[in-house]
Amino acid sequence: MSELFITGARLLGGPGADLLIRDGVIAEIGSLDVPRRATVLDADGLVALPGFVDLHTHLREPGREDTETIASGSAAAAAGGFTAVLAMANTSPVTDTAEAAERVLDLGMACGLVDVQPVGAVTKGLAGEELAELGLMHRSRARVRVFSDDGRCVGDARVMRRALEYVRGFGGVISQHSQDPALAGPSACCHEGEVSGRLGLPGWPAVAESVVIARDAQLARHTGSRVHVAHVTTAEGVEVVRWAKAAGIALTAEVTPHHLMLTTDLLTDYDPVYKVNPPLRPAEDVEALRAALADGTIDAVATDHAPHARQDKEHAFVDAAFGMLGLETAFAVVHEVMVRTGRMDWAALARVMSQAPARIAGLDELGHGGRLAVGEPAHLTLVDPDAVVTVDKETSMSLSRNNPWHGRSFHGAVVATLLRGRQSFGGER
Repeated sequence: MSELFITGARLLGGPGADLLIRDGVIAEIGSLDVPRRATVLDADGLVALPGFVDLHTHLREPGREDTETIASGSAAAAAGGFTAVLAMANTSPVTDTAEAAERVLDLGMACGLVDVQPVGAVTKGLAGEELAELGLMHRSRARVRVFSDDGRCVGDARVMRRALEYVRGFGGVISQHSQDPALAGPSACCHEGEVSGRLGLPGWPAVAESVVIARDAQLARHTGSRVHVAHVTTAEGVEVVRWAKAAGIALTAEVTPHHLMLTTDLLTDYDPVYKVNPPLRPAEDVEALRAALADGTIDAVATDHAPHARQDKEHAFVDAAFGMLGLETAFAVVHEVMVRTGRMDWAALARVMSQAPARIAGLDELGHGGRLAVGEPAHLTLVDPDAVVTVDKETSMSLSRNNPWHGRSFHGAVVATLLRGRQSFGGER
């Protein structure tokens, strides 16, 4: 029998309390005596939150182990306070078969730092034409429930309809990269507006996002199935999400930390670290995203952690790879822009970074996103809201260094992460 005794933790920001964790489960909460044989973790002044869950992580294995592996990505996730991540399907080969999904699952289990849940491709090879093995992936040991061609939009409405109909039978969800390819083609890399015109960069108009969200909402209503909007970025997109929810459509949405803080003005120096898909947007869109996250229109924060090798990023802006790191800094960014500004409290942060993403992905059945209560699995994150940390890309757990936060200082740091009561990160103060 293993016992971990956590002293003085502020559960969801409340008064300090002790927690006794026995064999991976919260056994007691309150003012407790220290058990004789327990390992003690001092959490005085720290806030205890349910372990974070990331709906949108690129781990690159198999195929690009030079940029990230499931082991290095798991370490980065644990350092960021995550106890579960969903590994996106755009690997090489693509995760579009049961065997491929099980391989990702097994590699994650071998690391044991976070629960790695594979996301299955919607279409074979991400080609957007023929459905992948959705049913076989779900019935496999990996129990895939979320499917996405992320990086590419499922642009064919008939294919999207068939996918929604197929996953409805087992409670699956299609996560859509909402980018109409006719309105924002593969070269689009900057929000269409004054900045893109001045810099001469191919424009990505807001309507390219909102029209796909609207179409997929209608398809979800028609099929009685579930659709999830990946990385919503625009005020127009938010309005469509709000309409769909008001209409009772089974639609959920996520926003990334970088879209909650960074704006398209950062592109004026053509720095490719800020090249991401969807692109950074103007300040008015950032404000709309913050308001939508606070009022529940947007359900969850998801990192879209996208590691890249130096040789893939160090190009002219239009030729550089899309994407930036996000796992280790997600909490700090959300805490800075949402909690410290008073727009969200600790319970709301737990909702968008743990409870809602776990529910969307079906990981609540494994105890993720649960309550901090006796009898619950001890998936926990301990954070110091007063710590001031300056991001140094060279100390990242990730194998890549395309970190947009390098040199920035944030209030708030993850101190320890516990997966089933075992420390997967930190603990020293």
